[in-house]
Amino acid sequence: MAETQASSAPGTPTQAAVPPDLRGGMFQVILATLASTAGFWAWMAISPLQNIYATQMGLSQGAVSLMLAMPVLVGALGRIVVGAMTDRFGGRKMFTFVLLAGVPAVLLVALAGAIGSFGLLVIAGFLLGVSGTIFAVGIPFSSAWFPPARRGFANGVFGMGMIGTAVSAFFTPRLANSIGYLNTHFLIAGVMVVMAVLVWFFMRDSPAWTVSRQKLVPKVTGALKLLITWEMSFLYAIVFGGFVAFSTYLPKYLMTIYPDEVDPIGAGTRTAMFAVAAVIARPIGGVLADRFGPKVISLLSLAGVVAAAYVVGQQPAEGVLTGIVFLLMAAAMGLGMGAVFAWIGPSTPPDKVGAVTGVVAAAGGLGGYFPPLVMGATYHAESNSYSLGLWLLVLVGALALVVAGMLRDARAPKPQK
Repeated sequence: MAETQASSAPGTPTQAAVPPDLRGGMFQVILATLASTAGFWAWMAISPLQNIYATQMGLSQGAVSLMLAMPVLVGALGRIVVGAMTDRFGGRKMFTFVLLAGVPAVLLVALAGAIGSFGLLVIAGFLLGVSGTIFAVGIPFSSAWFPPARRGFANGVFGMGMIGTAVSAFFTPRLANSIGYLNTHFLIAGVMVVMAVLVWFFMRDSPAWTVSRQKLVPKVTGALKLLITWEMSFLYAIVFGGFVAFSTYLPKYLMTIYPDEVDPIGAGTRTAMFAVAAVIARPIGGVLADRFGPKVISLLSLAGVVAAAYVVGQQPAEGVLTGIVFLLMAAAMGLGMGAVFAWIGPSTPPDKVGAVTGVVAAAGGLGGYFPPLVMGATYHAESNSYSLGLWLLVLVGALALVVAGMLRDARAPKPQK
């Protein structure tokens, strides 16, 4: 009895105190990043070919905006459910599920375009939104593979899966021209199936991850009761929402404002460059947030977004200046995305990270849902201008800058040596 009591005395090392073995975490996060890339490619499958749909189906500005916004809406709201389910079932199962669930949607998009049905295309876009929920799987999965002080880095690396938007913008129109419209969608679906197989056989959940048995509704409700959820949701709606909105609407914007200078392939190339700039900046934002604090990096990010949006709103002539400004805007958004999720980790109870991530990611997706609709509704045909919609971005970004300045900073504790 004495030995038992001594072994359980305070301060005595026990098996439960042994830290989990996180070796191999970088491989797992990279695999998750590749899975996210496939998911984002599918999620953005409609946008690069929007000009084909608009011409073939005779779509108005409003109809194009609705077509582009539909996958974003479902991808946003679905993240709440998928984030909470990841806490329950783990990243391996949820990555596999989301990838396979997106395959029928991609094939339905192909069918809708082949028969020229706008109604079916909207329904397909709705279902395609499932692929966009993949982000809510990867954040809690990646966070669990790294100690708190390096989670900004881990989430930044995983966030590079957004490169799928660049892959879609750059390759989808080119593939449609070279191998055909239907074969392009068959290829996207095939990539998702292959990625799902790789995930199932090679991915494993972190030893630090524990199953959450809490039911979905109480879990999401619990996340909504946390102030950090609402604070980060607002900021993420600006930085990630802006990224999604421009990733989907930029081809339409460029071909409308600069019809003589930009063709569909050129618009896709510029959109891909926009996405790449944000992807590169995202892990940098996470690393800088780990070092200097997420608040400072968020403020820099939002200031950059406001400044770039103001310049774009002046509609400068197509050329080097326009390209640089859009790249700077994308980089600012990427820094902010990395900073926001570095902010969540140290500020959120471990058992609620998935649920909070899902809500914040959903807010980011919703932030990308409304701007295309606003841009379509505020377009001034006589002056060929989207300036009103861009001014709204300036005002909202300025408000977010003030809000971020009022928030309390958060940093993960540094590991003791």
